[in-house]
Amino acid sequence: MTPRIVQASEKKLIGKRLKMSLAHNKTGELWKSFVPRRSEIRKPLTKDWISLQVYEAGHFAEMNPTREFEKWAAVEVSDFDEVPDDMETFTLKGGLYAIFDYKGSSNDSRIFQFIFGVWLPGSEYELDERPHLEVLGEKYKNNDPESEEEIWIPVKPR
Repeated sequence: MTPRIVQASEKKLIGKRLKMSLAHNKTGELWKSFVPRRSEIRKPLTKDWISLQVYEAGHFAEMNPTREFEKWAAVEVSDFDEVPDDMETFTLKGGLYAIFDYKGSSNDSRIFQFIFGVWLPGSEYELDERPHLEVLGEKYKNNDPESEEEIWIPVKPR
């Protein structure tokens, strides 16, 4: 699987966030609190949902399933003029991303094992210390083997 390498522009996001770890995954809780309220967000740029992960510097230096990170359930908007109660804004800075078109269950971790264990070490890129995200479009079907999504990995040239 070969990704597209894209110079992404800045994105404005509105959504909800939770602190979690791989060992204490609260993704279901986050999305259950966000999905029923998504229609309250005005001026979305697309119908896509964004699953965003914000990691502290050095997060990937050593595998630790209890290390916390921040996860967002969000949508991209044109501006921050109207933010629903109990939601927050996030400005995703532009930068270089390796975008993988993934088809399969979101519960299958093999894609990330491939990205970080095979593709990245063999590529001309290294991981950049910026947020990671998944773009969940019309073909996304949670945990379905026929689901499709884009996995965005922040990279920079070696």
